[in-house]
Amino acid sequence: MRRRITAALLAAAVATLSACTAAPVHDKTDTKLIGLGREAIHVGIAYDHAGRGDKSFNDAAGQGIDRAKKDLLVQATEVTTKSEDDEGRSAALRELVQAGSNPIIAVGFLYAGAVKTVAAEHPDRLFAIIDDDSVQAKNVVSLIFAEEQGSFLVGVAAALASKSGRVGFIGGVDVPVIRKFWAGYEAGAKSVDSSIRVDSRFLTKPPDFSGFGSPDKGKAAAAAMIDDGADVVYSAAGGSGQGSFEAVAAAQGVWAIGVDSDQYASAEGKVKSRILTSMLKRVDNGVFQEIQAFIKGDRSGGVRRYDLKVDGLGYATSNPAIKKYVSGMEKARFRILSGAEKVPTS
Repeated sequence: MRRRITAALLAAAVATLSACTAAPVHDKTDTKLIGLGREAIHVGIAYDHAGRGDKSFNDAAGQGIDRAKKDLLVQATEVTTKSEDDEGRSAALRELVQAGSNPIIAVGFLYAGAVKTVAAEHPDRLFAIIDDDSVQAKNVVSLIFAEEQGSFLVGVAAALASKSGRVGFIGGVDVPVIRKFWAGYEAGAKSVDSSIRVDSRFLTKPPDFSGFGSPDKGKAAAAAMIDDGADVVYSAAGGSGQGSFEAVAAAQGVWAIGVDSDQYASAEGKVKSRILTSMLKRVDNGVFQEIQAFIKGDRSGGVRRYDLKVDGLGYATSNPAIKKYVSGMEKARFRILSGAEKVPTS
């Protein structure tokens, strides 16, 4: 009797092993299974005029696409607007429509007019736009970030690092989203030292948006601040920030703070060692998560907000010099997360 039971158990084990061996092995991530299954996802992304390689905003979005291609097994078409107007941006979006892309992601609030037009032309496609929530449509989703929260943290670092009691802020263009960076930075610095002076300059005002791509203007603004005594300069100015870094590198005892991406990691030469930290605007997470949501079937419009609670913002720690200020920055983070600190947006 015992031999018959043992034989039966052995046969069952062999059958189970055979079944396991024959079954295909899949990644546990359900999004990968969807990507390999019935529907092939082809994402389109339209960068603003600086395109990939700006070491800032566009590159952060590009990192999200790269991650989606690797982890979610999607295909992607990437384009850059050829002209800085609604016509050029609409043409970029239509190019992605023709490529069969869905969803289509527009990088930056300057795409608002183009998204409104092209989304109305193609109600069967889902469009996502970063940094704008003015387009109200069933097939448009807005990805909005709490830039003021991340800027508050680097403002704390600036005040802790400053020896002169004077720090600077450079905004690319005087628009509401950039004023959020300024407001948070100033509030963070003053939370450490209420008497600290925060000098601020905006490189251009609408309808002139060249302040996001004029390194010469960024360099001149930073040099003027440094001459006036600022020893930490935070730039939220896109490609113009590279010019401000050059001005900081040419001075003695002055720190730069980068934005969007970890700009210490991409800098070279004398500039690299002078970038204390960068405010990380996790556009990469926003892009990746929007593609992930699309794959899982969430294809409705609306607004998605990214703040400290969902890892939408942060700061870089690549430069070892920032370590002495991390404790103060983390205390500020916890105050914001607990609600004890209300960060202004203007």
